[in-house]
Amino acid sequence: MTSEGAARDVAVSPDAATLARDVAGRLVRRLVQLQAGGRTPSLVLTGGTIAEKLHRAVLEVPERAAVDWGRVDIWFGDERFVPAEDPDRNALQARQAFLSALPVDPSRVHDMPASDGAYGDDVDAAAAAYADELRRVLGAAPRFDVLMLGIGPDGHCASLFPGHEAVGANGLAVGVRSSPKPPPTRISLTMGMLNSADEVWFVASGEGKAQAVHDAVTGSDFHAVPASGPHGSALTLWLLDTDAASKLPPAANL
Repeated sequence: MTSEGAARDVAVSPDAATLARDVAGRLVRRLVQLQAGGRTPSLVLTGGTIAEKLHRAVLEVPERAAVDWGRVDIWFGDERFVPAEDPDRNALQARQAFLSALPVDPSRVHDMPASDGAYGDDVDAAAAAYADELRRVLGAAPRFDVLMLGIGPDGHCASLFPGHEAVGANGLAVGVRSSPKPPPTRISLTMGMLNSADEVWFVASGEGKAQAVHDAVTGSDFHAVPASGPHGSALTLWLLDTDAASKLPPAANL
C-alpha cells in the first residue's frame, strides 16, 4: 500500500520523554506551515501512553502560540465504544491532556460517537455517522493532512487487529466487535481511510513495540501486521525512541 513516489523516514529519539517533546515540536511546526500555506489543517489524533505524553508536550512548545488552534480540524483514528465520560475514551484523554488548554473550536473537534449517545449501542450506525461527518467536513473523498498512529505489540494500529475482519472493511469507518484488546467494541477508521492522508506519522516507544515496528517498517502483510498498511501519499514517518527502534535493520537497508 505504499504510495508511489512518497517519502519515508525514521527518526529516533533517545527515550520516551524526548520522543514526546520531539514529536510535539514537529507537529506544531507542521501546523504552522500548513496554515501559512492557507490550509485549515486536518489532524488525526491517536491514543495510548506515548500519545498522552505527546499531547501534554504540545503545551510546552513555545511555538504553539503561532498556531491558530481555532482553525484546526481534529479527528480520531479510533475510539472505544463506551460512554462519553469513560476514562478509556481517546477523546476524553485528549481533552484532559491538552485540548482543554488550547483555544480550539469545539465544533472542529470531531469525536467518534459514544455508546451512550444518539446511536445507543449500535456501533455500526455510530461508525456510519462518523463516515458521514468526514464527508460533510472534508468532502466526498476526505483526506487528512497529518494522521498520527500508534502501534501495538501485536502490530495493530487504530483498532485494526491482526486477522480481524475489520482490517479488510470498506468505506471510511467501521464498527469493530470482539476486539482482542478490551474493551471489545470499538470504532475505527478503515485501512482505506488511514491511507487517505498526506502524511502518516507512527509514534512508538518501548522495547515491547520493537518487533512490531520491525515487522511493519520492513513490509509485512498488512492483514498479519496492520501497521504495515497505512502510508502517507507524501510522507510516512516512523517516530521512535531507541528501544522501539532496537530491532530495525541499519538505515541503509530500510
